[in-house]
Amino acid sequence: MVPKLRFPEFQDAMGWKEISLQKLARPVTDRATTGDADNILSLSGDHGLVLQSDYFGKKIAGDSTDRYLKIRKDDFVYNDRTTKASSFGTIKRLSNHASGIVSPIYKCFRFQTSENPAFWEWYFESGSHDPALGGLINEGARAGRFNISVTQFLSTYAWRPEELEQQKIADCLDSTDALIAAQGRKVEALMAHKKGLMQQLFPQERETQPRLRFPEFVSAGDWEERAFSELCDIKHGYAFESEFFSNEGDYVLLTPGNFYEEGGYRDRGEKQKYFIGEIPRAYVLTAGDMLVAMTEQAAGLLGSPILVPDSDKFLHNQRLGLVTPKPGSAWLNEFFFYVLNTMPVRKSIHDTASGAKVRHTSPTKIGDVVVSVPTTINEQQRIAECLTSLDDLIAAQTQKLDNLKTHKNGLMQQLFPSVGEDDA
Repeated sequence: MVPKLRFPEFQDAMGWKEISLQKLARPVTDRATTGDADNILSLSGDHGLVLQSDYFGKKIAGDSTDRYLKIRKDDFVYNDRTTKASSFGTIKRLSNHASGIVSPIYKCFRFQTSENPAFWEWYFESGSHDPALGGLINEGARAGRFNISVTQFLSTYAWRPEELEQQKIADCLDSTDALIAAQGRKVEALMAHKKGLMQQLFPQERETQPRLRFPEFVSAGDWEERAFSELCDIKHGYAFESEFFSNEGDYVLLTPGNFYEEGGYRDRGEKQKYFIGEIPRAYVLTAGDMLVAMTEQAAGLLGSPILVPDSDKFLHNQRLGLVTPKPGSAWLNEFFFYVLNTMPVRKSIHDTASGAKVRHTSPTKIGDVVVSVPTTINEQQRIAECLTSLDDLIAAQTQKLDNLKTHKNGLMQQLFPSVGEDDA
């Protein structure tokens, strides 16, 4: 058995050998001692093995940890509970701590010193071992747990290359992961910069000017406090007949699911909702139109705005408010998009809402919210351009991050053999 993608120096090497894990690893049976009580680890599908005190902010284990297993760096922990991300449970290596203790419900094992722990971590991460685990599913499985013992786990077979190839694969994927982590930090830094900039470019509570102002507007005077109802009208959407909802069509029926909590249009992909009935033209939107979510379908969604990306494609649905400026008011949609994303304005909108499980607001209630605004379109334009360019940069860097993750997934699929592939 050989993978689809192999490094040049191993092209002529023998194929990977199928071998029982019990010949490569052994169960970890060491028990916790009194001094280990503050070193309890939990297994997270996203973050691996983490200290409970760090991950949850407190220790959540019971008073007694006598039966807990003590593991050390490079040991592996298997949780046989199924998740959305993994149908056969989760396998993680202890890599960020020298040692720790874990619940006895976990299955723990340690590879021989001849094996590369990082390689085996990627092997399990790639899903290459899932078919072997699938063969262990039995009638005793219940409540989303397979009830597989560590001995049963180690009785499964895996495909193993020689040590040098293990190292090469691990180094490749480790370096890719490092690139992803660095790119992720870059995106986080840009988002933190934007958050700080928003706080500087808009007046805070009980302030009449922003703390940061573009040079050409430093002497322009205070911003004005105006209720939304003085500046704009907010129109209810149309109650489209559900019998004409479809998974495809020419017109997208916008819903709160098309709104990001931090503002902006979300393409829902295969979950996009379309309307194929007769279209009331008054509710067909134009590129640049601004809508505001008037129901909190998800936490933080209430008051979230979007700017419609295209003309004659999107429909103005109920529970969404179409915001249009009053004649003569100094109003730029792109600027007020960011106004609606400031924390004080979101809080004011949220405070107007009613409802127990799902909170709702209305055009009238949003209209009563008071905001601080510059008196000229020019200053609005300058702020909107600044923040839009930053959003574009964040979007580009986020896309780069997504591309790296896709590349990594593709590498994992090709660097490890799949069951059913022919031997070289």
